[in-house]
Amino acid sequence: MEIHSFNTLPSTQTYLIEQLKEGSLKAPVAVISLEQDDGIGSRNNSWSGGQGNFFASIAIDIVMLPEDLPLGSASIYFSYIMKQTLQSLDTNIWLKWPNDFYLNDDKVGGTITKKVNETLVCGIGINLKNSQNGYRALQCDISPQKLLENYLFALKKLPKWKEIFRLYEIEFELSRKFSVHMENDKKSLSDATLCEDGSVILGGKRVFSLR
Repeated sequence: MEIHSFNTLPSTQTYLIEQLKEGSLKAPVAVISLEQDDGIGSRNNSWSGGQGNFFASIAIDIVMLPEDLPLGSASIYFSYIMKQTLQSLDTNIWLKWPNDFYLNDDKVGGTITKKVNETLVCGIGINLKNSQNGYRALQCDISPQKLLENYLFALKKLPKWKEIFRLYEIEFELSRKFSVHMENDKKSLSDATLCEDGSVILGGKRVFSLR
């Protein structure tokens, strides 16, 4: 996959989406920036920071993704593969439903996916070195560029959704002591039911990825 590297960007995801719409870039393609000052976080919050942390976005045509992947749970899919990549580096990172990276009880990053025509754009931000955005850092020695290369190598295998879900289903139990924001309310995941398509039954409603 082609990688475009920058010293600084307002947002890797915004840049990649704009370039895809203009036709300047085509999937599959990845964008990484050493610094980001106007990144997109959860609930329209900013996810920014300086060198040492990970700011990257990847675009893949939907037809290239596993046939059994529910697009509504694409964030879980992309996030879990990143979690596996980081775990291979001896980090204790885990994935809180649906797409937040946690170290023990502390958030260290997150994923946002967006559909652009027939392409899926996945933006990932992780505090590798510096505690920023009000969250903890992994204190991981890998460089952002090397992490992206490792991640793309893992992603290239495009495991089926059922393989990822089978593993994530066990890890989901760690999410139960946390809450998620849903329609301006905070809902506990303690009694949530995880469905095979990655959605949860929460407060009597079926909810897919909240981003």
